Amino acid sequence: MRWIVIAMSVLSLAACKEAAAPSWQGYVEGEYVRVASPEAGILQALKVARGQTVAAGAPLFVLESESEAALRREADQRVLQADARLANLEKGRRPDEIAAIDAQQAQARAALDLARANLARQEKLVASGFVSHAVLDEARAAVDQAAAQVAELAAQRRVARLAARPDEIAAARAEAQAARAALAQAQWRLDRKAVAAPVAGAVQDRLYLPGEFVPAGNPVVALLPPDNLKLRFFVGETELARVKPGQTVRASCDGCGAEIPATIRFVSTQAEYTPPVIYSRENRAKLVYLVEAGVAAKDAARLHIGQPIEVRLP
Repeated sequence: MRWIVIAMSVLSLAACKEAAAPSWQGYVEGEYVRVASPEAGILQALKVARGQTVAAGAPLFVLESESEAALRREADQRVLQADARLANLEKGRRPDEIAAIDAQQAQARAALDLARANLARQEKLVASGFVSHAVLDEARAAVDQAAAQVAELAAQRRVARLAARPDEIAAARAEAQAARAALAQAQWRLDRKAVAAPVAGAVQDRLYLPGEFVPAGNPVVALLPPDNLKLRFFVGETELARVKPGQTVRASCDGCGAEIPATIRFVSTQAEYTPPVIYSRENRAKLVYLVEAGVAAKDAARLHIGQPIEVRLP
């Protein structure tokens, strides 16, 4: 009878073991945001320390910017020059220049009056037979010349009050717009020398030190946003059908306290052998599939990069 009870107990324990939810071994991994500047330069200052948590928009580092600042000042002066040229073309001549034309006009009218008076005298003399017709022709030509001079100065005065030709104004306006675009580009390059955090996160590494030359595009600071923390674990071929994207799992680790909920984001379609860092008697030398799950930002503080974890279904 006692042997029967023992056998039933063993079978009961075996059944419980078979019904237990499976668990998988894995580790914590992070996707870093490596912050760089598109401009090269000597690293002038680092504003953060390793392990520091920064908010989005917080200053991270500054590169030397003397050349960019000089280019920005040059572009600013070119904008002023282009605006001044455009304003000059959009208005007429100065009042003093118009006054000079008025004086020349008055002089030309006086010359016209004199020429007309001389023509009247010559006509009387010709009628009396004292002078020849050639002298009369010269007097008439002088009147015509003086009248043409008056008409020319009147036209000059009208032109002096006008702006430049439309084509010249359009060219000057395009030049002013190009100068503003160059100024914006110079300001953009200057702004890129002082780099701020694009996202909130913890400073995981500083890849350069002040005084070192940083090539364009090389990361200077590596950030780890809380949302970029993920769990990587490996599921055996026979259990792959039990996991799918969007499913909730629970992870546990040494020193983590309560289990951490996570949501499966990715299930690999390519099999691989059990990684050597995963120690599991059951899965050793078997084909497994990589699965990634994300954790909430509030739980990310309880995890550390490279930390071993155990994942199970709820």
